[in-house]
Formats: sequence, structure tokens, C-alpha cells
Amino acid sequence: MCLFSSLLDAIRSVVQQLENTSCRLVTHFSLIHQTPHSKLAELCKSSEPLLKDVEQQLSSLSGIIPPNHYYKYHDHWKCVLQRVSFMISLKAFLESSVSGKTSEALVTRESVSATLGGFQLDLEDYLIGLLMLTKELSRLSVNSVILGDYNVPVQILSFVNELSSGFRLLNLKNDTLRRRFDSLKYDTKKVEEVVYDMKIRGLV
Repeated sequence: MCLFSSLLDAIRSVVQQLENTSCRLVTHFSLIHQTPHSKLAELCKSSEPLLKDVEQQLSSLSGIIPPNHYYKYHDHWKCVLQRVSFMISLKAFLESSVSGKTSEALVTRESVSATLGGFQLDLEDYLIGLLMLTKELSRLSVNSVILGDYNVPVQILSFVNELSSGFRLLNLKNDTLRRRFDSLKYDTKKVEEVVYDMKIRGLV
């Protein structure tokens, strides 16, 4: 019992560090809503030290989790891992948007895991991270117009449409994923309205 308690304390301690770092990442990437498109590459680059901290913290967590006990303690870190996966997915989209390589906008689960230093990323956590991404991008589509970056909402609409098509192929039995997918429909509609308004005004 004492050993179990010590293990939980060690896990909670590392997860708290991850929570703190992920909050700093969220704060960092919140700047995208007031950053011109041409400066987004610099913003992404400056996030890398924080992602390195996440990698190191997950390495520490890996050293604590007993072999084959990942899912026994998964609830302790799944929320923060979903948030970090979302941030990595957002970074990938922004970098592809700036470079014009839209085919690289969707980061794979394997790539996210590699950025996390090879830490195991549950499929559901990865998918929820993508659905969190669409909500952020729908907000970005509005703020990009305010900044005069009229091509960004068009890129976002193409991306969320492809993502939505992919999610429709899944048999979503999980209640959390299904609810999140419902929000994707509203996020897509919001971006469609932004692009439609731009077209009406002759901005694209």
C-alpha cells in the first residue's frame, strides 16, 4: 500500500509539471490571434523549448510507470496529453499554412508521439486533440480577417472539411468523441460563414 501511494505521488508530481508546461504552451499559442500570418513561423519556432520540456517530463513519467500499467494510470495524464497533442497539431497546421505546404497540415498520431519523445499516445487522446484544434482554428479564421490575412480562413476551411470527412468514416461509439465531433460541425459552419462573407465582399 505504501509503495502504491508513493507511485501515485510520483505520477501526480510529474503530471503537475506537465500541466504547468501545457498551460504555458496554451498561453504562448494564444498569441496567434493577434499575430500577422507572416510572423507565425517565428511564434512556432519559439514554442520549441516548451515542447522540449514536455518531452523531458514525459520521459520522467515513462520511467515511473510500471511495465504494462499504462492504462491503469492513464486517467492521471490523459487530459494534459490531449491538450499537448492539440498544441502540436496546431503548430503543424500553422507551419504548413505559412510554408504553403497544406498537404502537411494534418500531423499524424505517430508524429505527435515522436514529438513527445516516443511517449505512448492513445488514439482517443490524439483524436480529441484534433477536435480541440478545429475549435481554435474556427476562432483563428475570424481573427485572421481582422488582421487582413484573407487566405488563412480559406486554408482553414479546406483543412476542417477534410478532417470532418475523415471523422465521418469512424464509428464513434465513445460518448466524449461523439460530442466533440458534434462541435466540429459547428466549427466548420462558422468557418464557412467567414469565407462566404469574404467572397461576398470580394476579399478572396
